[in-house]
Amino acid sequence: MRYVLVTGAGGGMGRATVRALCRQGFFVFALDKKALPEEENVMPLAVDVTEEEDVIRAFRKVREVTDSLYAIVHYAGIYALDSLVEIESEAFERIFRINLFGAYYVNKTFLPMLKPGSRILITTSELAPLDPLPFTGIYAVTKAALDKYAYALRMELQLLGIRVSVLRAGAVRTDMLGASTDALTRFCEKTELYRYNAARFRQIVDRVEARSISPEKLAEKSLSILSKRSPAFSYALNRNPLLRLLSCLPKSWQCAIIRRILR
Repeated sequence: MRYVLVTGAGGGMGRATVRALCRQGFFVFALDKKALPEEENVMPLAVDVTEEEDVIRAFRKVREVTDSLYAIVHYAGIYALDSLVEIESEAFERIFRINLFGAYYVNKTFLPMLKPGSRILITTSELAPLDPLPFTGIYAVTKAALDKYAYALRMELQLLGIRVSVLRAGAVRTDMLGASTDALTRFCEKTELYRYNAARFRQIVDRVEARSISPEKLAEKSLSILSKRSPAFSYALNRNPLLRLLSCLPKSWQCAIIRRILR
């Protein structure tokens, strides 16, 4: 029996991946902030990954079952949409703790259970390697930081025979997609500085998110990466061609285009 730990297991991507892993004969430790129902070959653990002591308690419970993990798969994350000069300080810090610190705590704590040949897969975002857009900056910055953290971790853990990869996914039809719509609605209602700009930006976001894929598709991609003998560092799924094209342009052009569209 091979064991995999999945964070954010209660979300759409996490649930789909847990089911896919079980079909392939894995035993899954399903970590989520809310307690999940019991399933065959799944051990649900209620864990707040932003609390290191909570992660350590989960580690002790997992060690009662096995001393070795084949893989750690990270889905725990949160979407935020706000302006960088209006976002509350607490919210600014919170998204960093969830999107970046959570992965750090889990990887650091569970490292003793990773052996040569084990792998870590971190879901970042298609925005991670791209230049941030207005109002998605806080989310893009945290995912870019997570992506850079993953690469630094890969550089180090390769010396121990452990592979680290990232999956940079575009829009996926999960609760997070609905959360992004809700976040945009709240931002449009509360912003004092960008009311007209935010309304125009919403039209762009609606078009981008209309091109979404199912969580099962992402789960298939995740399993494909985990099954590779020598996985690469980065994999992409459902990236938006217009976002990629915009990011290829000179910075001055990008700013001019966004200014023209949103003003």
